[in-house]
Amino acid sequence: MTRHHSVGSLGASGLLVDSYIPAMNPAQTVYPLLADLVLWIHLAFVVFVVLGGLLVMKWPRLMWIHLPAAFWGVIIELSGWICPLTPLENWLRHKGGEENYQFDFVAHYLLPLLYPQGLTRGSQILLGALVLVVNVAIYGWIFRSKKSSIVQ
Repeated sequence: MTRHHSVGSLGASGLLVDSYIPAMNPAQTVYPLLADLVLWIHLAFVVFVVLGGLLVMKWPRLMWIHLPAAFWGVIIELSGWICPLTPLENWLRHKGGEENYQFDFVAHYLLPLLYPQGLTRGSQILLGALVLVVNVAIYGWIFRSKKSSIVQ
């Protein structure tokens, strides 16, 4: 039996009217919030993978965190694997009574922005190559500037 809470609200006549809202299971609020947290962490990680080399220019020691992250991002995209954060988010959404999605994070959230037609193997390879090229360019610039400052 589903419990309901009585909520008073003003009706069209201005009189207080009782309406009923189904009681929510605490898991239905906690799990979706956790899924959203995983989503934001996932998005931050993707941005860090692609553009983290720019942070290395300011904080060179960050390179030891960024290089493995960038390597992971390239491997995930080039291999067609799914990042473990995607099934975690889907599991949390399922536990919270929400629908989960069938594809990976990039296909579900980022590709609709970049490629409205959806994820293809070719676009995955292109994204992986883009991450690689962007980071090789950034690190090439960093190492050239460090080398030229040592020579001077």
